[in-house]
Amino acid sequence: MDNTTRAMNILNYRDTDRMPAVHFGYWKELLQEWVELGHLKPEEIVGVGDGNDADYRLNAKLGWDFNWRTTRRGSASLRPSFKSEVIEELSDGSRKVLTSWGVIEIVKPGIVSISGECDYLIKDRKAYEELLKPKLQYTEDRVDPDYFNNNNWDEIDAPIGLELGSVAGDIRNMLTLMGMSYMIYDDYDLLDEIVSDYAELQYKVAERTLQITDFKFDFAHYWEDICYRNGPLFAPDILDDLCAKHYKKRNDLANKYGMKIISLDCDGCIDQLIPMWLENGVNTMFPIEVGVWNASIAPWREQYGKELRGVGGMNKNVLSYDKKAVDDEIERLKPLIALGGYIPCPDHRLPPRTKYELVQYYAEKIKTVKI
Repeated sequence: MDNTTRAMNILNYRDTDRMPAVHFGYWKELLQEWVELGHLKPEEIVGVGDGNDADYRLNAKLGWDFNWRTTRRGSASLRPSFKSEVIEELSDGSRKVLTSWGVIEIVKPGIVSISGECDYLIKDRKAYEELLKPKLQYTEDRVDPDYFNNNNWDEIDAPIGLELGSVAGDIRNMLTLMGMSYMIYDDYDLLDEIVSDYAELQYKVAERTLQITDFKFDFAHYWEDICYRNGPLFAPDILDDLCAKHYKKRNDLANKYGMKIISLDCDGCIDQLIPMWLENGVNTMFPIEVGVWNASIAPWREQYGKELRGVGGMNKNVLSYDKKAVDDEIERLKPLIALGGYIPCPDHRLPPRTKYELVQYYAEKIKTVKI
């Protein structure tokens, strides 16, 4: 049985031969660490990205079957993006940097985590219409027929998804958390217009993609990241008002072209947003970040039934401990696997200090779990 059949059978509650070993990529610092420890050669980490050839060559060494984020998309974001440039050097060695999203960040030397946002360009209608809206215009050349029709995707032993983009997460990237919060109160109509204009661009890119290719995508996928450890970054009723109709429109399109599994990547505690997503066609939660809030598919399944599926929920931190910790985590996952419609996967990208040999051990052991 191939990995596509294996994964789609599990998520659709059909029999399968075994559990696939699924992952969600790596911090680049971890890959460099593995080179320094002698596990990999420098050339083996060049260009590694979700679902590309370098990623799958690394899968073969580690024992993974596939990366869930094996997805493809057209040009559905800012075009052109803002020019990323340093706008100020600070006395402590930090720099103020204008990002490609039009946000100003403080970048500190030696820090590899997410940089702090200190300002942003899109604060009012004038800025939107002059600086951002021209970058959201749809043209057919945003979708390259050659890319979608002349490729080796049929040779990849993995389910391949169509990226449907983002409804709210990218807007947060453009406006910042602070800016989006202010706009909710200062000019809600403008915020609704920005969300709608961006959603229409992403819909048209997805629609055009499906019109020009004969390739059959196995699932559709979103990226959002609009939650943190205590829940959504914005009130659920506001997100429902701004976003629900756009999820439904895009998901209806995906369903029309045979994609019945629609997954959504959102970190943090997502519980309060699940009803909006489920009611509008998103049925697979990813990566189910365990966190300190102990996320699990079990209570969601009890509340929402079999329509809710999941990929993720494996506590990646155990891969920096020892084999007993890995064994204990697999034992914790077994009752969740027994629910059906669920594929374990590390709950985010593997961070520095993840042990190479434990990744191999987990990938081997998860394949033997009885379904």
